[in-house]
Amino acid sequence: MARLDLDDLPPKIAALLEGLADGGELVLVRGGAVVGRLTASTIASEENDPVDPPSEQRMAEVFENFRAAIEDEF
Repeated sequence: MARLDLDDLPPKIAALLEGLADGGELVLVRGGAVVGRLTASTIASEENDPVDPPSEQRMAEVFENFRAAIEDEF
């Protein structure tokens, strides 16, 4: 699973991510086109069935898209 430390982000982005309510969405836009969506959710309890983590290639792709969007914005 990919991990992003909010302390490493600019304060405006960290506050935006922290402020998302459960089920809230954040749309990632690059050059006017939607490149991704993040949906906030509460941390799953251990009672739920474990979900297979995404492949490392997929995680790298998602993180790279997110990083590129942040760099373009700021």
